[in-house]
Amino acid sequence: MDAAASPDTSGIRIEPIAAAHIDSFHHALDVVAREKKYLSMLEATLPQTREFVMGMIAKGNPQFVATTKGEVVGWCDISRHFFPSHAHRGKLGMGILPAYRGKGLGRRLIETTLRAAQKSGFARVELDAYEDNARAIALYEKIGFAREGIVRRAARIDGRFIDAISMALLFDERGAAAIAENS
Repeated sequence: MDAAASPDTSGIRIEPIAAAHIDSFHHALDVVAREKKYLSMLEATLPQTREFVMGMIAKGNPQFVATTKGEVVGWCDISRHFFPSHAHRGKLGMGILPAYRGKGLGRRLIETTLRAAQKSGFARVELDAYEDNARAIALYEKIGFAREGIVRRAARIDGRFIDAISMALLFDERGAAAIAENS
C-alpha cells in the first residue's frame, strides 16, 4: 500500500476492550489469523472469541483495542497464567490489520497494555514470536523484551515448520519509568 492510500492513524483510539467490541475484534482477529503468518490460530470463530474476551474482562486481564470509526484495527492482551505459583506471569498476544502496520500503532498498543499489566501486579510478561516475523521481534526488543530461547518447530502451517523465539520482559529489571520513557 502506498503512502497516499495508507489510512491515517492520528484518530485511532486505544481503549480497554468491552463487550461492544467483540464482533469487530473477531473480524480483526480472523483477518490476521487467516494470513497464516503471525498467530497460532488459523481462523477465529465468533463463539470462541466472545468467550475469550468475556473471560479476559471477568479476570481483569489487560486487553486493549485500537479503534477507528468504531472498528477494531488492532489489539494487545496479556493473559495471566492459571496456576497460583505462576500468577505473576502473563502471555502477551497482539495483532494489527495489514493496512495499519508500520505506523507506530503496535508500540502504542503494547505500551498501554504493559502499563496496565504492571499496575495489575504482573512481574513478567512472556511471548513467542515466529522467527520470520522480524518486524514484531524488533518492536518487542525496542520495548525491552529479551530473547530467552528458541522453540523449535513451534508451529506447523501448511506443512511448514516454523521456529519461535521465546521472549520476556521483567518489570523489576525494567521499572515503571522505562515504560513511561518509551511512551
